[in-house]
Amino acid sequence: MGYHVYILKSEAGRSYVGHTKHLHIRMVEHNSGKNKATKGKGPWRLVYQEEFETRSGAAQREMFFKTVEGRIELKEKGIL
Repeated sequence: MGYHVYILKSEAGRSYVGHTKHLHIRMVEHNSGKNKATKGKGPWRLVYQEEFETRSGAAQREMFFKTVEGRIELKEKGIL
């Protein structure tokens, strides 16, 4: 199992980008209020994910998605 970059969306239209090794566990944490950044803003659903062999690869992709260029790419793909 590798590392995942993931994008979540809330019913209110908010989005969140992160990376983790254990995607299922992380989703439970987001939806149960254990993450400060997403607490009280859900429920969250997974809309996109990519898998990487290394944590550094996943972290680099996460940081790209948080740039203007990354957001444009996600919007062009219909993810955001």
